[in-house]
Amino acid sequence: MATVQFFNQFPCKTRVQSSANSKPLSKPPSLVPTSAFTRRPLFSPGEFAVSRADFRVRVIDAEDEFDSETSEGGSALLMAEEAIESVEETEVLKRSLVDSLYGTDRGLSASSETRAEIGDLITQLESKNPTPAPTDALFLLNGKWILAYTSFVGLFPLLSRGIVPLVKVDEISQTIDSENFTVENSVLFAGPLATTSISTNAKFEIRSPKRVQIKFEEGVIGTPQLTDSIEIPEYVEFLGQKIDLTPIRGLLTSVQDTATSVARTISSQPPLKFSLPGDNAQSWLLTTYLDKDIRISRGDGGSVFVLIKEGSPLLNS
Repeated sequence: MATVQFFNQFPCKTRVQSSANSKPLSKPPSLVPTSAFTRRPLFSPGEFAVSRADFRVRVIDAEDEFDSETSEGGSALLMAEEAIESVEETEVLKRSLVDSLYGTDRGLSASSETRAEIGDLITQLESKNPTPAPTDALFLLNGKWILAYTSFVGLFPLLSRGIVPLVKVDEISQTIDSENFTVENSVLFAGPLATTSISTNAKFEIRSPKRVQIKFEEGVIGTPQLTDSIEIPEYVEFLGQKIDLTPIRGLLTSVQDTATSVARTISSQPPLKFSLPGDNAQSWLLTTYLDKDIRISRGDGGSVFVLIKEGSPLLNS
């Protein structure tokens, strides 16, 4: 109907074809008047308006979706850039902390200014801790950690070379076995004749995402490992005084001849173990920073410990 109406808007003539045998028509056939058809446009105003509105809605939705995707992509990119910057800042802080520890003898020889600088760097690192729940990441805690710095004054007499002449603390370490929940604290002593170690074995329990409770069970005095050659320094410091050892270096030459046989005898003996009973053999430790290289822990009394993982390139800094 609409198509007929559309074409009826143009004037036209009617052609009547007749055959030779047909009779002429008395009058031409009349067309059906156009008024007989209901005038209806191709698209009603209502239909057209709805189509336009629908089109507008679809366009707006597409633009919003595009803007949303663009916004999400921009946010993800911004978050990635911020994460990279945070990692870079953390690496710079780690390097600065290790550099500031140089020459402090694990904190024993640190001046008040150096301690303040180290404390500030430790606080900054703790604020960027990549492992907020260290006890949920036992694979990172697992392994041997070398003590690089401490504010625990209880260790200072042990670190002081003036207490035992010719003997120094070569290494202080903590080994964590996360599968068996054990901790071994060890101090390695080195002298001109031998090296030996004193260690404590303990069990630990997880008390919070950052805190563990430690109960020491036994102490172990390692078998001394005597050296084949005796190295005597030119002097030692004792109670602030330098003592010249040149006169006695010759006296120890004969001892060197028997050192090899004595070393074989002593080294074959088992280590000496002793129990650590009582409530005093307990402590707790709070890990405030942890990654694959550095661990920062705080103990009761407010002491802080900075430890570096064995094998980390930071140990060679």
